[in-house]
Amino acid sequence: MEVAPLFAQVADGPDNGAAWWLRARDGVRIRVGLWHREAAAGTVLLFPGRTEYVEKYGRAAQHFASRGLATLAVDWRGQGLADRLTGDAMAGHVLHFSDYQKDVEAMVGAARALDLPRPWHLLAHSMGGCIGLRAVMDGLDVRSVVFSGPMWGIHMGSALRPFAWSLAWGLRRLGLGHVYAPSTAGEHYVLSEPFETNKLTNDREMWDYMARQLEAHPELGIGGPSLRWLHEALREMRTLAARPSPALPCLTIVGSDEDIVDVGRIHDRMARWPGGRLEIVPGGRHETLMDTPAVQARLFEMICNFYDSPGNGAAAA
Repeated sequence: MEVAPLFAQVADGPDNGAAWWLRARDGVRIRVGLWHREAAAGTVLLFPGRTEYVEKYGRAAQHFASRGLATLAVDWRGQGLADRLTGDAMAGHVLHFSDYQKDVEAMVGAARALDLPRPWHLLAHSMGGCIGLRAVMDGLDVRSVVFSGPMWGIHMGSALRPFAWSLAWGLRRLGLGHVYAPSTAGEHYVLSEPFETNKLTNDREMWDYMARQLEAHPELGIGGPSLRWLHEALREMRTLAARPSPALPCLTIVGSDEDIVDVGRIHDRMARWPGGRLEIVPGGRHETLMDTPAVQARLFEMICNFYDSPGNGAAAA
């Protein structure tokens, strides 16, 4: 583990943050960032979404630190400061969706090497929710799991769905899997979309927080997904949908105004998760954990109480 940059000035995380480079077993270099509270009572393994990066969760780490939890976040391959996988550094690309599990493996290895306090809990947002669902199905060493706007399906019209499958498959077969998916481009959403029409947050200050990070460190950002990423994501979500839910305590949070992931798939999964809890945030968009201060305070309190509940928290360790 080699020391890596952590842009603390834009992260707004706890004062004691640090980051390291890791090598996945296929040689791809990724980055993890840790905010560790003295005498922490447990650790949150944080799986970000597509386009995201460690620093975006500095404020989340502050919430967790206030409740005695350390936070370890990751830059997935192809985004943040991790290795980019095509000649176009702005394209969100992956060769196989299962490759993200190699990043999970490296992250867990780092958590063990750093002897991070147990119990460990998972917080997985959007694409991280798809990666995290696979990981917990395959035995990820966590006591409980929280999903935020999980990407268990992508929101698209029923008429567009077969077109997306056929286009992604066909252009991949033609060697064009690296090109951008339809209606996307090589610009980061936060820097190209006006706040007034954004699908992420209702809070202008949080929107500006994200924009400041990317303006100060544009190397953190990526644009739209490649056709290969889209095809691999569709295949992974279809595969996971057919598998049973694991025997883990689960809380899933989704906004009532969610317009990026498929809410129907979320309801379906949680109806099949024994003892699972689904929390709908009225008026919430895709990033409910980055909404107004009042919404953030309520949701992080809910998450920390869930982690601390009997059978999940430190008392059961």
